[in-house]
Amino acid sequence: MAFRSIIRIVGMLIGLFSLTMLPPVLIASFYNDNGGNDFLAAFSVTLLIGFILWMPNRHIKKDLKAREGFLIVVLFWAALGSVGAIPFLMSSSIEMNGASAFFESFSGLTTTGATVIENLDSLPKSILFYRQMLQWFGGMGIIVLAVAVLPMLGIGGMQLYRAETPGPVKDSKMTPRIAETAKALWYVYLCLTVACMMAFWLAGMSLFDALGHSFSTVSIGGFSTHDASMGYFDSNIINLITVVFLIISGVNYALHFSAFSAGKFSFNIYRQDPEVRAFIFIQLLLTAVCFLGLIGNDVYDSIEQSFSQALFQAVSISTTAGFTTTSFADWPLFLPVLLVISSFIGGCAGSTGGGLKVIRVLLLNLQGMRELKRLVHPKAVFKIKLGDKALPDRVVEAVWGFFSTYALVFILCMLALLMTGMDEISAFSSVAAMLNNLGPGLGEVAVHFNEVSDASKWIMIIAMLFGRLEVFTLLVLFTPVFWKN
Repeated sequence: MAFRSIIRIVGMLIGLFSLTMLPPVLIASFYNDNGGNDFLAAFSVTLLIGFILWMPNRHIKKDLKAREGFLIVVLFWAALGSVGAIPFLMSSSIEMNGASAFFESFSGLTTTGATVIENLDSLPKSILFYRQMLQWFGGMGIIVLAVAVLPMLGIGGMQLYRAETPGPVKDSKMTPRIAETAKALWYVYLCLTVACMMAFWLAGMSLFDALGHSFSTVSIGGFSTHDASMGYFDSNIINLITVVFLIISGVNYALHFSAFSAGKFSFNIYRQDPEVRAFIFIQLLLTAVCFLGLIGNDVYDSIEQSFSQALFQAVSISTTAGFTTTSFADWPLFLPVLLVISSFIGGCAGSTGGGLKVIRVLLLNLQGMRELKRLVHPKAVFKIKLGDKALPDRVVEAVWGFFSTYALVFILCMLALLMTGMDEISAFSSVAAMLNNLGPGLGEVAVHFNEVSDASKWIMIIAMLFGRLEVFTLLVLFTPVFWKN
């Protein structure tokens, strides 16, 4: 294991990440708040940390293997989440202990969207912008952004890309070179962000809110600049724009790239993809169930309001964004529990959404149907197909392995939270929110996570990392075979 080479790379990545602390300085200057000096100090400390890691190892250059790629990804996310907490710790506007600062930073970078901060409306614009920007960078994965730059620094990128990119199939590339792939992903990501920002601005948001909420919408993060989240704006148009861009961002970005790569838009690429069809079906089904549940229990005064709330909450929670326009935890109990469970499905593979991913759930369903057929026809041979393509059994086995490991991690994290004294509903929804990178929970964590114990926050941080790195990337480091030469 080339440890010194790994430390050099992590140092460079931390140095690059320190640049994200400079835009809040400009925001502080523009809005004349008192956060500029805090972010300058945080930038200096972060840059120094990166320099200390890089300097002694600057001449150590070795080719990366798959093992080094996995280790760098895990170390980078752990290090990045840690240094990302520095502005919160050094801020003169908010008081946070270590656990809360790390929680907020990891929540932003993993696009979880859970917060320990109360009274967001009274915070300086620089802090609010920094929170939103954390989610935007974390959405696509800062590693993928760095991969576009690292080849110029003499560092191979494919190992990093395979370890970072979500989804069951990670070897496919949209373009022949990984740097071009990363640039293509970020080009699509940036275009969607600009389009979302313009739509929000034209719908009545201020330019600051439009930019901030476009960051957290396209990244499917869920952070807001207001305590009431999207409910602050009280606008059906803004809610609809949010729903549209959450669905777009919940689709595989490779499909977005392919749809426009021929020089003109091709809708058939989406229509022919079985994962996209399943994803849209799930959104429609959840919206219908929530709508009927709200109508049947007379939660709202009108059918229009019931439909609007059902549509927004169903899409927001199931895509793991976690935006709210109302306290959905106060709905009839089966609805919030249903929505939290739907977050386990999440978005499509290759999207910025969390959860198991639609493709895995689809494959699990197809495998279950195949086993039922085998009970009736034991000697028959049934192949699992996605569209017209038959999948090898190795892929199905990998999905089952991922699902079982995901369930085990969920159970262990929930038991750990119960040991800290958290009640059952809060513990269940907290782990679901962290592992699926959802954000809001139920019970005592329905609004924020400020009142949970520090021990619970550290457990949730671990769950966030497991969810963001899709379990295996992190778990493989704990296997003896990983460390054997």
